[in-house]
Amino acid sequence: MEEPLDSHGFAASKLWNVARWTCDRIWSETGEIPGEDALKAYLKNHERYGDLHSQSSQRVLEELAEAFAGWYAKRQNGDDRANPPGYRKHGDDHPRSTVTWKNKGFKLDTENNRVRLSKGRNHKEYPSEPDYILCEYNLPPEINLSKDTLQQVRAVYKHGEWRLQFVCKYEITVDETGEQTAGVDLGIVNFAAVSYSSGDTELYPGHALKEDEYYFLRHIAKCNDPQSNKATRLHEKRSERRSHYIHAATNGIIHTCLENDVGELFVGSVRGIRDAEDEDGNKIAVSWGSHGNLDLYSWPFDLVVTVLKYKGALNGIRVTEVDERDTSKTCCSCGHRDDSQRVERGLYVCEECFVVAQSDVGGAENIRLKGVGEFESTSESTSVDVDRSNGCLAQPVVNLFRRGEHVPSCGQGTLVQQTSIAKP
Repeated sequence: MEEPLDSHGFAASKLWNVARWTCDRIWSETGEIPGEDALKAYLKNHERYGDLHSQSSQRVLEELAEAFAGWYAKRQNGDDRANPPGYRKHGDDHPRSTVTWKNKGFKLDTENNRVRLSKGRNHKEYPSEPDYILCEYNLPPEINLSKDTLQQVRAVYKHGEWRLQFVCKYEITVDETGEQTAGVDLGIVNFAAVSYSSGDTELYPGHALKEDEYYFLRHIAKCNDPQSNKATRLHEKRSERRSHYIHAATNGIIHTCLENDVGELFVGSVRGIRDAEDEDGNKIAVSWGSHGNLDLYSWPFDLVVTVLKYKGALNGIRVTEVDERDTSKTCCSCGHRDDSQRVERGLYVCEECFVVAQSDVGGAENIRLKGVGEFESTSESTSVDVDRSNGCLAQPVVNLFRRGEHVPSCGQGTLVQQTSIAKP
């Protein structure tokens, strides 16, 4: 099994490089990067295209087009550090790339725990060998794999061995039972601030994630070759640590929502967070200096919203994006708006009702109020007599991410809870 998978992994890298060269040629002649449909039309008769099953070759070209689209989006958002996808070569050697078989490229045998993976037409020219790759698999007993649910089979080369990944589709029905609401304000210094209709508030500081981002980006920049083994390992480690932190934090948010009987979670929309408008009303990229841009353009806002949505759906919680305009400038108690009420980075003091709050928590509460239709923002004076300066607004529960407390299979730390903080 290892040898035919090796040959297909090498073939995927070669096809990627051919497609990458084709993109360069078309780019230089037309000034445009071809999409996946154009690449498929250009290369469907190329010799390297026949090294893999047709659907597997198509997936390689789709991955390249997606990589170019991601790079171009980062450049449009002002990230000058982003580089276009490169060639898959280490000197004269090709690495083993991931190979994907879609529904017409595999045949599942659940009785014997085997799957047949179709070879490319160029690998079927040897009559003494079968025209498929036969792989055995072992799954935990609680996982039911069937022909109806299996959509893709992926062969991934990792840590010196090939591993099969099965992509399945299941329909999950979850009853929506919660009657309470919550609001989430995403940020950088504080990864997330959460305010619940029950009155509880939480903070998830982002310093651990910031430290990782600075560390790995600094060491990646020191690599002479961005495609070297060292740079690749640093990128993989950065991705694993970021993914673990995001899952740990979002798990904590969803778990607390369930404890508070939350049925709908409102998240401040991050769309346009990197944009501003000029005098003519045209969108322009925001520049916060080299250090600020590094935070703003590398922070995974969209990914956090995506993870919250699917985890919320699995637990019967609706996750809705809400426009966060004016939520950080407005008092969540009386609705008075004043740009100068944020006394310092984490402290918000209302000049009208004298509420003292942790500024991000106040923003989260305003996002919740916007979601339920109770948000009113006004610059006029109000006469509301409210004193919540000693409540949860000023002293939220703080969830700290500490490395070494717990070591799961994919990460190096977990969340621990601190009951309160002395200062907002």
